[in-house]
Amino acid sequence: MERSKKIIRHIPNFITSLNLLSGSIASLLAFEGYLLYAAAFIILASVFDFFDGMSARLLKVSSPMGKELDSLSDLISFGFAPSVILYSLLKQIMFHDIRFVDLHTINFSQILILVSPLLIAVFSGLRLAKFNVDERQTSSFVGLPTPANALLIASLPLILSSNNYAYFHNLILNVYFLIPLIFIQSYLLVAEFPMFSFKFKNLKFSDNKIRYIFLIFAIAIIVIFKLAAIPLIIFMYIIFSAVNNWVKLFA
Repeated sequence: MERSKKIIRHIPNFITSLNLLSGSIASLLAFEGYLLYAAAFIILASVFDFFDGMSARLLKVSSPMGKELDSLSDLISFGFAPSVILYSLLKQIMFHDIRFVDLHTINFSQILILVSPLLIAVFSGLRLAKFNVDERQTSSFVGLPTPANALLIASLPLILSSNNYAYFHNLILNVYFLIPLIFIQSYLLVAEFPMFSFKFKNLKFSDNKIRYIFLIFAIAIIVIFKLAAIPLIIFMYIIFSAVNNWVKLFA
C-alpha cells in the first residue's frame, strides 16, 4: 500500500518530465530544420502540460517540486523550442538554407535578426517566474500563457507544410512579419493583461460562460480553417479575454 502511494505521488512529475523530453526533442529537431516535427513535439508537450496539472489535482499530490519542475519544463517546451523554430525560419528566409550559418560571413545586423527569437525564451522565463509568485493567477492569467504563445509559433511550420494555405506562405516567410511577431508576443507574455483560464471548477454554464462560448467558436474555426485555425484561435483568446475584462469592469 505504501509503495503504491509512492508510485502515485510521482505520476504528475513523470508526466511533466515527458513534457520536458518533448520540448527538448522539439528543440533538437528545430535546430536540424525539421520544423514540422518540432511543431508536433511542442503540441505533444502541451498535452503533457495539461495532464500533469490535472493528474496532480485528481490524485491530490501537488508539491513544490512539481511546481518547479513544471516551470522548468515549460521554459524549454514553450520558451526555447519555439525560439529555435523562429530562428530556423529566419535563417531559411535570409540564407535560403536551414543548416549552420558561418558567423564570419554575415554582418552584425543579420546576427541581431538571427538571435532576436531568443526574446521569446527570455520573456517566457520572465512570464513563468511571474506566474509562480503572482497570487492573482490562481484561477486566471495575467499575460499570455506560454503554451498558447508556443502553439501560435508552432502553427507557422504546420501552415507552411500545407499547400492549402499557399497564400499565407509569403506572409510567414517574411522578416517584416516575423520580427514584429517576436516583439508583440514577447510583450504579451508579460503584459498586465488579465486572461481567463480553462480551469473548470464545475461544469455549470453560468460559472463558465466565457469558456464554453470560446470552445464553441474555437471548434467552428478548426472545422473551417483546419491548421490555419491555431493562430486565429490564439488571437481570438486574446480578444475574448479583453471582452471578458470589459464585461467585468462594467458589471
